[in-house]
Amino acid sequence: MTEIDDIPRIALDWHRAGRGAVLATVVQTWGSAPRRVGAMLAVSGAGDMAGSVSGGCVEGAVVAEALEAITKGAARMLEYGVADGDAFAVGLACGGTIRVLLQPVGGALPEDVLAQLVEARAARRAAALVSPAQGVPRVETSGHSERFRMDRSGFDADGGTFVAIHNPPLRLIVVGAVHIAQTLVPMAQAVGYDPLVIDPRAAFASDARFPGVTLIDDWPDDAVRSLGLDARTALVLLTHDPKLDDPALTEALRSDVFYIGALGSARTHAARLDRMRAAGFDEADLARIHGPVGLDIGAAGPAEIALSILAQMTHVLRRGA
Repeated sequence: MTEIDDIPRIALDWHRAGRGAVLATVVQTWGSAPRRVGAMLAVSGAGDMAGSVSGGCVEGAVVAEALEAITKGAARMLEYGVADGDAFAVGLACGGTIRVLLQPVGGALPEDVLAQLVEARAARRAAALVSPAQGVPRVETSGHSERFRMDRSGFDADGGTFVAIHNPPLRLIVVGAVHIAQTLVPMAQAVGYDPLVIDPRAAFASDARFPGVTLIDDWPDDAVRSLGLDARTALVLLTHDPKLDDPALTEALRSDVFYIGALGSARTHAARLDRMRAAGFDEADLARIHGPVGLDIGAAGPAEIALSILAQMTHVLRRGA
């Protein structure tokens, strides 16, 4: 995880080191804010910061309030009216209002609750930090399916309980280090995926072709088993070779990955489905496979095919299959 992704752990580490810590979370903001609802900032008792709640617009004021909150241990809600000029400086067309919830660790936010959240995030389990207006925050791993799917933090129906969604980072596993993958991987990185490329063929899976990308030269089914497949993972099969694609596809159909895409013509895909039926998968299983892969946008060439794949992944992630 990057520092921005790992704010809860940083806050917990500061608290356990005796430095004091506050977790600041955006709970309400204007339309085109630089940080969305759920964005976090950790503040230590020495004024150190990790993360952001506004892109620099109100951080100084939040830190000052956080230092006071550490001494008192109580949660507090901050509200700032952002003037047009300040809003423009951080990339907004106009001003608005931002509300930030401060939760001192070890006070309003118990250490054991934050530790549960950090543990869930480290294990790639979706978790929600539920903070009622009155009462102790708690971590929940179920009951928020729509919020988890949409990555959407916000106030619950009662208007007084804030639900902060902590999803595992999105992950893209590509089987086949082909030309399409060379474009798909950086595109996926740009929208927040952690990509990995699996291909036992050394001539394809090289650092020169995929600079800075995790490359795995194991057999695909062994590789995906070692990585683990979960509901925040997309699997895209690009080799055209059943000996490589099918073992990984079999593992994916036995998991809860949110997206499975397989390259090939309609005829190739029909043959693929027949092989999966012979392997014991039913029609509901087969319906999870997007093949031919990608949205039908008339794509021509590897880059446009990659674009169609990423668009389809996004559609399935946000709208459901």
